[in-house]
Amino acid sequence: MSKRDFYDVLDVSKGASADEIKKAYRKKAKELHPDRNSDNPEAEAQFKEANEAYEILKDAEKKAAYDRYGHAAFEGGMGGGGQRPGGPGFGGGDFSSAFSDVFDDLFGDFMGGQRGQKRATRGSDLRYNLRVTLEDAYSGVHKTINVPTSVACSVCEGSGAEGGAEPTTCPTCSGMGKVRAQQGFFTVERTCPTCSGMGQIIKNPCKACGGAGRVEKDRALSVNIPAGVETGTRIRLAGEGEAGMRGGPSGDLYIFVEVAPHELFERDGVNLYCRVPVSMLTAALGGAIEVPTIDGGRGRVQIPAGSQSGRQMRLRGKGVPALRGGGSGDMFIELAVETPVNLTSRQKELLREFDELSEDNNPESKSFFSSVKSFWDSMKG
Repeated sequence: MSKRDFYDVLDVSKGASADEIKKAYRKKAKELHPDRNSDNPEAEAQFKEANEAYEILKDAEKKAAYDRYGHAAFEGGMGGGGQRPGGPGFGGGDFSSAFSDVFDDLFGDFMGGQRGQKRATRGSDLRYNLRVTLEDAYSGVHKTINVPTSVACSVCEGSGAEGGAEPTTCPTCSGMGKVRAQQGFFTVERTCPTCSGMGQIIKNPCKACGGAGRVEKDRALSVNIPAGVETGTRIRLAGEGEAGMRGGPSGDLYIFVEVAPHELFERDGVNLYCRVPVSMLTAALGGAIEVPTIDGGRGRVQIPAGSQSGRQMRLRGKGVPALRGGGSGDMFIELAVETPVNLTSRQKELLREFDELSEDNNPESKSFFSSVKSFWDSMKG
């Protein structure tokens, strides 16, 4: 059976450019690859045919000979394009040579590698835990923190080479960072053992950093803590993380904020709660009390007569400002009616006298014990 025209095999015109021929072959290789066409017995032969066509047409001299003489140009050992007994390839032409041209396009993502691997490596991101007071969270504050991190080596200016000399291309992988080994039909790719995937080697490493291009050092950073932060707030400082390897970009620094507990106030979102003790007399008769506010000021609260423990009053706008705007929360005063202690004999006498006159002054107690009596009566029945 006579061979098909190589241009027809790849579905390109005779005047197609090298890029068009390569693109056509890549498309054919994807379509006809035997692993993707296990149910098509002709796929393997067609794949070999496309490979042979590309092996000839990708080479300018072989292509010129084919354009002039056709298949006859490579018969009888005249060229390297036709299959020869015992010759290399997968059935036509040099398979490894042709297929390696599009290996990265077809399987680069699958193998996890790309051409021209970056030689510089980005530094790692860092985390810093920062504890602030509730007052700082309310008003915002500037803090200076000391962060232990890796910084670019000043001796070699981050290159890793003595005297700042440029690294040289790795001779093992030719700068690719990866090496390939042929195992039957498949090509296995792994990290270059010589340069550890960097693509470059340093003949004379910097003595200060050992060739890493960075050294360990504490850095003082000024951080702006905005008003309204709460526990769990994360602040990102771009480029303030660990320095990159051999001149690579630095990572980021993430500051995680924790607001310390307060002696007087308890926070819930943007609202504040303050538990204030009041005397039994004030709770009974009513009156005004002064309470502290988070800004250091004072707030005046009017206690209604007959107030009980747990009653809350609101001071609007005296809470914590919202982190991203939208005003401030409120402050809630919770009353704790205090029972007097360490009474004198006269005080006890007056309280007993008061109790005898207070039969109708404790409605909650009267209602409770009435319910208790009904409960006991129902249990007896």
